[in-house]
Amino acid sequence: MGRGIGKTLFAAAGILTALTGLSGFGFADFVMSGGKRQTLAEARKWQEDHYDISWYDSLQKEEYVVEGFEGYALHTVLCKNPVQSGKYVILTHGYSDNRFGSLKYMKIYLDRGYHCIIYDLRGHGENEKTWTSYGVREGRDLVLLIEDTRKRYDAIEVLGLHGESLGGASTVSALGHTQDVDFAVCDSGFSDIWNVLMGGFRNKVIGRAVLRISSLCAKKRYGIGFSEMNPIDGLQENKVPLLLIHGEKDTVILPDNSVRMYEMTEGYRKIHMIPGASHANSVLTEPALYTKYVNSFLEDIGK
Repeated sequence: MGRGIGKTLFAAAGILTALTGLSGFGFADFVMSGGKRQTLAEARKWQEDHYDISWYDSLQKEEYVVEGFEGYALHTVLCKNPVQSGKYVILTHGYSDNRFGSLKYMKIYLDRGYHCIIYDLRGHGENEKTWTSYGVREGRDLVLLIEDTRKRYDAIEVLGLHGESLGGASTVSALGHTQDVDFAVCDSGFSDIWNVLMGGFRNKVIGRAVLRISSLCAKKRYGIGFSEMNPIDGLQENKVPLLLIHGEKDTVILPDNSVRMYEMTEGYRKIHMIPGASHANSVLTEPALYTKYVNSFLEDIGK
């Protein structure tokens, strides 16, 4: 009878291990590839419903494709400032959005004489479908976009970055690979994806166990585990002036993520929390205050 129980327990343990592995791969796949991505039409409609973008259509535009990390094609658009200028900014949107999501920040830069470059993150917009690495591959894509911009436009006097959420994390990650920009703005970015995922678990013990297993599964399937997705590492030796903005009521990516990045960077930095703002909604919640913070930062660094 004892042997029978032993065999039963052994079989049960094997089934549990198999189920745990399957659930780990399932959660990893959901994190890396799950979630609906907006079409260009859906994203544009959202912008039109929430703020004025009537100025966008009148801008002269240049569409092109940039070769990103490992040859991945990035659909890109230069929105030319009506005033001749040598100032450029690359804007990076958030997860599930596309380049139209960057329009909410563009007017600030257009009013300061900047040409605005917007593009689709890998796996978003017009780009080929692929999984998300939460700043790892996306940051390297941005590095190559920076290099392309430098080569494509030979009269650049200022080149800056502005990213939202995943775009903010990608911006910070890129700074670990290049310092060839004059400033960076990170709005509601995450310092590491682990703490964001942990926020979805009420029971932290269970959460840590699930994430450890799923991270191993992600490493096995995608070559990158959750524990390697740490955009904050890009700031360890950063000297590029950095502005961090975060909504005080952000429950998706907690404001402490920006605080930790502020403490990590070595360069000139500013941080502002926007009262009443939820995730990636600061510029719409307090547009005048948001504009003031960006303008003040750029004036402080002479850009």
